[in-house]
Amino acid sequence: MIEIQRDALVGALAELVRISSINPDLVPGASGEADIAEAIAARLRRTPGISVEVQDVVPGRPNVIARVGEGTGRTLMLNGHTDTVTIEGMSEPFSARVDGNRLYGRGANDMKGALAGMIVLLEAVARAGDFPGTLVATFVVDEEYASIGTQAICAQIERWRPDAALVLEQTDLDVCIAHKGFVWATIDTHGFAAHGSRWQEGIDAITHMGRVLSGIDELSQVLVTLPGHPLLGPPSLHASLISGGQELSSYPAGCHLEIERRTIPGESLEEVRTELQTILNCLEEADETFSATLTMGLERHAFEVSETAPIVQALVSASQAVLDYTPQFGGAAGWMDSALLSAAGVPTAIYGPGGDGAHGFEEWADLDVLEKFTNVLARVAYDFCAGS
Repeated sequence: MIEIQRDALVGALAELVRISSINPDLVPGASGEADIAEAIAARLRRTPGISVEVQDVVPGRPNVIARVGEGTGRTLMLNGHTDTVTIEGMSEPFSARVDGNRLYGRGANDMKGALAGMIVLLEAVARAGDFPGTLVATFVVDEEYASIGTQAICAQIERWRPDAALVLEQTDLDVCIAHKGFVWATIDTHGFAAHGSRWQEGIDAITHMGRVLSGIDELSQVLVTLPGHPLLGPPSLHASLISGGQELSSYPAGCHLEIERRTIPGESLEEVRTELQTILNCLEEADETFSATLTMGLERHAFEVSETAPIVQALVSASQAVLDYTPQFGGAAGWMDSALLSAAGVPTAIYGPGGDGAHGFEEWADLDVLEKFTNVLARVAYDFCAGS
């Protein structure tokens, strides 16, 4: 069994943090993931035994897929994202400064620490040889926005035929087995533009949207009182963005509302659509001048995996063996790429290192936890791929 050295992890993480990889869909004109993908691919190609493929998801935004091992055992896929959010408000986003047990910088915690663990593990496995199965590592773009990177992996999942996958988001060495999903939707209320003095003609789309907001608030209060999921709690609904009108002295012809519905396992897009359409139908029945259109947008399914799944039990056994620690099972409120892999038929769990400040002004990775995480990951890779 291999042992991962702390110095190698710190060096790999520092290299990654010093490379800007801000998601351009979040910050227009940002650098994107091309530079960090090139650096990861170049480094991994320097180690014999690692095969590396660069997959352009869209121009200038490449996934990196690395593979090691030709044993007859199982195939395990590791997944981590290379994109980060904005650096606005940060004083030293790319310094990779180490202070005690912490390494600072944008992405250090979310999730370049885990990427460093993937890189160093692949290198160690390749040097050791005789791996019992196949380890596939996917360094993907765009998780922070629409997850087109993992979507591209899932579209070709039969190429790798993974028996299981691990999404390496932060869990502080516990095992995440469920997370919420979300549905985005827009509602447009339709008024009639008229001069502000022509009350007989004008229909106010903004005040009509106020009725919609009241309906959304009522539904929201109902949702959060439901029994919910044992690890995730109840579903929820909120209004996110609103705009309308054309000028101060006119009745507004339109008002546009964007909303988000957070879902739990077992809920469907059609259920959400029905909830929202029912609000509009009731308002239309109560007032013949009320008119609104519902448009469903991006949907991401909620995720859940059984505690008894082989990959979950492999994590528990490896944690006990390496750390003398029995991890807790938990759920996450935020959405992750695990839902896409699971929907593609790959049994998936979430396991990762620790730190703080994701998306904040001061972000750091916990280096002690990163070392522990990577050694547990190594044990999982060998045990799961060997079939033990």
